Amino acid sequence: MPTHLSRRTFVAATGAALATTTVGLSASSAAEAGPSRPPKPTVVLVHGGFADASASWNGVIARLQDRGYPVIAPANPLRNLPYDAAYVASVLASINGPVVLAGHSYGGAVITNAAASAPNVKALVYIAAFVPDVGEALGELIAKYPGSEIEAALNPVPYPNPDGSTGTDLYLQADQLRRVFAADLPTATTRLLVATQRPFSAQCFADLTQAAAWRTIPSWGLVATQDLAIPPALQRFEYQRANARGTVSVAASHCAMVSHPELTADLIERAANNIN
Repeated sequence: MPTHLSRRTFVAATGAALATTTVGLSASSAAEAGPSRPPKPTVVLVHGGFADASASWNGVIARLQDRGYPVIAPANPLRNLPYDAAYVASVLASINGPVVLAGHSYGGAVITNAAASAPNVKALVYIAAFVPDVGEALGELIAKYPGSEIEAALNPVPYPNPDGSTGTDLYLQADQLRRVFAADLPTATTRLLVATQRPFSAQCFADLTQAAAWRTIPSWGLVATQDLAIPPALQRFEYQRANARGTVSVAASHCAMVSHPELTADLIERAANNIN
C-alpha cells in the first residue's frame, strides 16, 4: 500500500509540474507576441464619371489587398447626385466595422454626401476630386478657377427618363479623351477607356450638395497637377477648405490613381493608420 500511494503521488506531482511548465511557456509566447492588432478598416473606392470601378481602381485595389486591407469598389450609378449618394450609402451600411471612403473626381461629391449618413466612415480620401460644400453645384464649382478643358470635349447624348422626359448623358469624344482625361496613360489603355465609357448624366453637375461629411470626418487629398478636367487650383482650394490632414501633389493627369497607384494606396493607408 505505501508503494502504491507513493506512485500515485509521484504521477500527480509530475503532471502538475508539466502543466505548470506548459502554462508558463504559453504565457511566455503570448508575451513575446505582444498585443493583437485591431483588424484593418475596409476601404471603399468610388469612381467618377466616364469610367467604371475596374478601370479606375484596379491598380490601387491590388496594392491595398497586398497590404491586408479588405476593399470594395462599387459601381457608381452616375444618374444624379442624391441617388448616387444614397446608393453608395447603402453599400456603406452593409459593411461591419470602420471604413476609409475614397472618391475620384465626381466620386468625391458622392462620398461627401453619402458619408454624412454613414457613422462607420472614419476617414475620407479625395483623389483629384470634387469636394463640394452644402448648396454647391459641381457645374458652378468647376468654373471657380480656370484650367478645365472638359466641357469642350464632351459629347452629349439624349436618353429617355422613366417619367417620359428626356435626360442628357455625357461622354468624352474619342479623339479628346486621352488629352483631357488621361494624358499620362499609355495609348492602349486610353483606347480601352474610350470603348468602355460609362454614361454620365449631365444632371450630376446641376444637383446641389445636401451634406458635407468633411466637416466632421477627417480627410486627405491628392492634387493632380496636370489635370485638365478639375483644375489643380480648385483641388487645392477644396482640400484646404476641408482642413485636410494630409495632401500630396503629383504630376499626373485627371486619372492620377491609374498612373500612380502606389502613391494613391499610400495616401489611403495614411488615412487608415489615423483610424488605428
